Amino acid sequence: MNEDVIIMAIESSCDETSVAIVKNGKHVLSNIISSQIDLHKKFGGVVPEIASRKHIENIDPVISEALEEADMTIKDVTAVAVTYGPGLVGALLVGLAEAKAIAFAAKKPLIGVHHIEGHISANYIEGDFKPPFVCMVVSGGHTHLVHVRDYGKYEIMGKTRDDAAGEAFDKVARSIGLGYPGGPKIDKISKEGNEDAIEFPRSYLENGSYDFSFSGVKSAVLNYINQCKMKEQEINVPDIAASFQKSVVEVIVNKTIKAAKELKLDKIALAGGVAANSKLREEMKKACEKEGITLHYPSLVYCTDNAAMIGVAGYYEYINGVRHNMDLNAIPNLKLSDRF
Repeated sequence: MNEDVIIMAIESSCDETSVAIVKNGKHVLSNIISSQIDLHKKFGGVVPEIASRKHIENIDPVISEALEEADMTIKDVTAVAVTYGPGLVGALLVGLAEAKAIAFAAKKPLIGVHHIEGHISANYIEGDFKPPFVCMVVSGGHTHLVHVRDYGKYEIMGKTRDDAAGEAFDKVARSIGLGYPGGPKIDKISKEGNEDAIEFPRSYLENGSYDFSFSGVKSAVLNYINQCKMKEQEINVPDIAASFQKSVVEVIVNKTIKAAKELKLDKIALAGGVAANSKLREEMKKACEKEGITLHYPSLVYCTDNAAMIGVAGYYEYINGVRHNMDLNAIPNLKLSDRF
């Protein structure tokens, strides 16, 4: 394929309105992200209806800015890629409706992209990282351990049975008074704490399972706080944050390394918002160095929800011949296995 493939990508699955222009699945010409964090902070989490309304306000200006920064018009675009699941249904519908309108009016192919596939594909933007590898996708809504066989070919080895890792971070942060978003706040304050101060549980589930469970450690933190209050003992927030973070990171690292060794793969990638966690990066790096495994993770801007990652995934879908019709609908609980 000699001609450049220019993908316009739209991501609106949660509380970021993002539009990117990506060339040949690698070169990010623009990646505009309009975040709603300040809007949802006072509610302690994302309010779906508010998120949807804000997406409607933001999407046209964000598209204009993305095209302007890339110095392009819609005519220059090869195809339009958009997240159609999983995510908040109202939020997804805003991006999907916009993508359909542009694709229809400009007579461009429409490509629906799975949000988790987008997170995995963020690893292709920088460096020369290619499949096959094991990818640990950790975010506010997802915790998936994925065997990436090839571009667009995945096997889910394990996923959370209850809370996603990022969700547990948010809930624990709220319980110790750090507020929203919890992940970055716990990461920051943990540096002031003793991670061995409190022994919180590690849930490995049944032998050989690659699934995760974080509701137990979350409940253990809440119980510990309640006990401290009942006994009128001091609640050391940095120690709680650091000890909780250690217990979560330990399980994620151990299971990811075990999966790579079982598959005889020497490459591991991190993806998703929690992949920005400094403790997770540090411990995964140590473990990979010990086992002779190459570790890759995206820059911070490509860890959180963004349209560049959707553009990269959309590029590989496009060259593999994937096209969607105008009846493509938002699927809030879309499984990665349903997609392929």
